[in-house]
Amino acid sequence: MSGRPLIGVSTYLEAGTRWGAWELEAALLPAGYPRLVQRAGGLAAMLPPDAAQHAAATVARLDGLVIAGGPDVEPARYGAERSPRTGPPAPARDAWELALIDAALAARLPLLGICRGMQLLNVALGGTLVQHIDGHAEVPGVFGRHPVKPVPGTSYGEVVPEETSVPTFHHQSVDRLGTGLIASAYAADGTVEAVELPGPHWVLGVQWHPEMGEDVRVMGALVEAASGR
Repeated sequence: MSGRPLIGVSTYLEAGTRWGAWELEAALLPAGYPRLVQRAGGLAAMLPPDAAQHAAATVARLDGLVIAGGPDVEPARYGAERSPRTGPPAPARDAWELALIDAALAARLPLLGICRGMQLLNVALGGTLVQHIDGHAEVPGVFGRHPVKPVPGTSYGEVVPEETSVPTFHHQSVDRLGTGLIASAYAADGTVEAVELPGPHWVLGVQWHPEMGEDVRVMGALVEAASGR
């Protein structure tokens, strides 16, 4: 293909957003996401929530898809009772992003899940989540850092072969892996930090926030895969 591949990034609706004289509902996405897509050589398209039946048509217009970070996944989605430490539900966002993931997998579209996006990918494939872990979100609103070690022989391990320090902010994690997924990176405490779907198309989830760092290799690998479509 010619030109830069079009990478869609999921967004979310937020009520009471203020700018200038206005206070309205807005479709939001932290600027680090489109900037990372652009730095990696892609064109960024923001995908506001829509009805699930429109996911396939949306995916058909894209060369790659990013499911962004955000609130906790509703525990009922993976057959669990809600823990007191699980955050408020976001049912419309869960439904839309799960539909996007399903459509991307069906279309063999290159797919990257970031933080919540990785957890949602795992849930979409029948996996479960740990509803609270300590040590990965120290101060509210502040990203921490910790080392992540790749699993040799995985796609992630080929993209980032060495142990790296990554920006992190999460309190949930992958428990049982979804069907077909393998773990491709771990934190020192054993937390699964990356998952991937081996096969003919590129599917990766990372638990950290590459959009808050300087390393473009993960997003670069998505853009490269999208360029090859």
